[in-house]
Amino acid sequence: MKKLLSTLFSLFILACSPKAEQSLNNLLKDSTKIEGKKNYLGSPYVTAGNRVYMVGHQDGTFPALGWHVKGEMGGIWNHPIKLMDGFDVEMVVNGQVLALSKASEFVNYPYANKHVFEFIEEDLIIERIQFVPDSVQGILIQFVIKNNSTKKIDGNVKFTGHTNLRPTWLGERSNMMDSKDSAAFQDNYWIVKDSANTWYTIFGSDQRPISSDELKNSEKPNGVSNSLEFVVTIPAKSEKTLNIAIAGSYDSRTDAINTYNNILENFVPMAEAKKARYKELANQSKLTIPDKHLQDTFEWLKYNCDWLVRTIPEIGSGIGAGIPDYPWYFGVDSEYALKGYMAIGQDKIVEQTIQLLDSVSMAVNGNGRILHEMSTNGVVFNKGNINETPQFASLIWEIYKWNGDKEFLATYFPTIKKGLKWLLEENDDNKNLFPDGFGMMEIHGLDSEMIDVAAYTQRAFADAALMARELNETELAREYRKLADQLKEKINTEFWSETFQSYADFIGTDEQALKLIEDALVRADTLNKPWAIEELETTKKQILSNPSNEPRPFVLYHNWVVNTPMEMGIADSTKAIVALDNAKQFTNPFGVFVTGIDRDETAGDDSGSFKGSKVFSYTGAVMTLPTGVQAVAENNYGRPDEALDYLKRMSRSFSYALPGSIYEVSPDYGMITQAWNIYSFAVPIVNQFFGIKPLAHQKTIVIEPQLPKEWDNAALENVKVGDNIISIWHSQSESGHQIKITQTQPDWKIQVVLPDDGYTAQEGDAQTETKNGKTVFTFTEATMVVGKN
Repeated sequence: MKKLLSTLFSLFILACSPKAEQSLNNLLKDSTKIEGKKNYLGSPYVTAGNRVYMVGHQDGTFPALGWHVKGEMGGIWNHPIKLMDGFDVEMVVNGQVLALSKASEFVNYPYANKHVFEFIEEDLIIERIQFVPDSVQGILIQFVIKNNSTKKIDGNVKFTGHTNLRPTWLGERSNMMDSKDSAAFQDNYWIVKDSANTWYTIFGSDQRPISSDELKNSEKPNGVSNSLEFVVTIPAKSEKTLNIAIAGSYDSRTDAINTYNNILENFVPMAEAKKARYKELANQSKLTIPDKHLQDTFEWLKYNCDWLVRTIPEIGSGIGAGIPDYPWYFGVDSEYALKGYMAIGQDKIVEQTIQLLDSVSMAVNGNGRILHEMSTNGVVFNKGNINETPQFASLIWEIYKWNGDKEFLATYFPTIKKGLKWLLEENDDNKNLFPDGFGMMEIHGLDSEMIDVAAYTQRAFADAALMARELNETELAREYRKLADQLKEKINTEFWSETFQSYADFIGTDEQALKLIEDALVRADTLNKPWAIEELETTKKQILSNPSNEPRPFVLYHNWVVNTPMEMGIADSTKAIVALDNAKQFTNPFGVFVTGIDRDETAGDDSGSFKGSKVFSYTGAVMTLPTGVQAVAENNYGRPDEALDYLKRMSRSFSYALPGSIYEVSPDYGMITQAWNIYSFAVPIVNQFFGIKPLAHQKTIVIEPQLPKEWDNAALENVKVGDNIISIWHSQSESGHQIKITQTQPDWKIQVVLPDDGYTAQEGDAQTETKNGKTVFTFTEATMVVGKN
């Protein structure tokens, strides 16, 4: 009897404590949010932190997801281990079992999300809110139980956690072997351990359960399922909260327990801190434009970028490529994405990712070759495709222009020198300056001289020349510049196909081309693309009737990479415009096809869900990266309205399936959030539309805007360049155009480059000169205004 009274008293005290009753809704009520679509409740969402993230379905369930580790990529992950497959929750009221498995609503917030479960007959609404605190190996899940009836509700809530302590992808290569989990109930929580490893999961509540049971987990023989049951009494027209913490460690029981206790004690200040940090993310490179949908897309992409940060202290911090199947580290994904991350001010993770890629690549390869894919357990799966090494060089130069840190440049230039040496000495058998091997298109057989590898190699040598000059390696700078000039000329002559009005997919032998044509014909026939079959058959006949003993350019797949010479700005302007216009035929309302022969004549009218294959495949895919590359390319040749069209196409995928995110494959296939999306938006917007060309090493920022016509009033505020922060406001009306610029370091030089069209300095003391038909205003002021009437 005394034990029962003690338990009831404890329940009463816990139920009445201010912390236990503090609803996260109070924190969320003034936060930006996006509600999901009813028809996508059966699709994934993510709740992310840099240590732990959770993936389930928007309806509140945790079905098997993913293919890298088949069916295991959902649930709760604390890389390099998995903590849980998920959990089930039910409430029993008046003998009725109310399962929280069919949410009527899903709401996404930048730093949290919410599932809403409605039980109409009981006049009951249960909200499940979850967030992952920063730098913490755990997650807080809060249930807000709302009694909308005029009577008190007495009920029980049962929470069943399905623990599955197992290694991530390629764990066996690092001697991470899964074994049977065992569970023990202690105090208010379950503690689960992998029997052969120091891997732990702990879950429980700040309220004392009335029962704790171990259940059979028939689906996962090494996993274990455990339940906790709580008494919940809710007066009429009121609400109660139930807080559940799930914590883990791959090192020690003590770490897991400490994390668990810390979450339950401090989840409110943790949530407040994360909310404040996300507000800062939103205010960096803050965009204001007439198109509010595109504006929201850009804002949420900043949050998406943070969702993808993965920190494993034993390895480092870096961005993962995508969730749920690519949460680990990639060379090329980072080389695109980090340019965008830098433009939105997320500079710390940029430098951390670069350090991680460089250190591991040098440890594994030792010759400057940059890795392609590395799991979170440290195992490198692919040591590097050919394009990743030159793209690393260009990334370093781009980041240096933003941070102005010569030590940063000096740190990575040795890797770049080794990589460029490896590129040409070991991958260019015929010594024609075009390296051989896989680029972005990992299609079997496409590993000869690829257009993207050639374009990125040219840019790498051009950028390396500038780096060498900056580091006083004058002779090397001349050598690199000479190679860059030669490559530019060769790309514009040897890769160009006048017949197809396009750069070629690759340069190869007739034998290679004929084999690839056979493969492409099978693909085109399978996808029912008669136009592609006809074109491929014609090309095959031309090759057979005009054989060549020498390698030559071929256009077979119309892969998106044929646009990389325009993305890099090395295409002759005449060829560039023709190629850009030609590329428009390989689009649909969401963007650019990865492989052009996959499009058909109805593509322009197809705005429906992407129908992927049963086995994961990119066949028939339209993706944000190719579309973003096209936007960058259009801007390089002075066509901002065409570039904006591609941004609008991509933004049609925003919130299409997961509110607040853009899928990898448009509109709703593949990864539910993808790192390189930020490249596709930030570079066209920040670097090109607003024209910010940072030269932080010279304490100079060049601003050469080219706004789309419909952006009559536009602003970009709080853009970080070195230790400076600049903001730009454009206002256009019938009376003229005015540009206002502010900076926090007034000793920096701001150069505003505008058409020679009547612009004058209206505020601030500017030196003015005319160059190549443009007016250049040079300021060293805190505030400056240029305009014309």
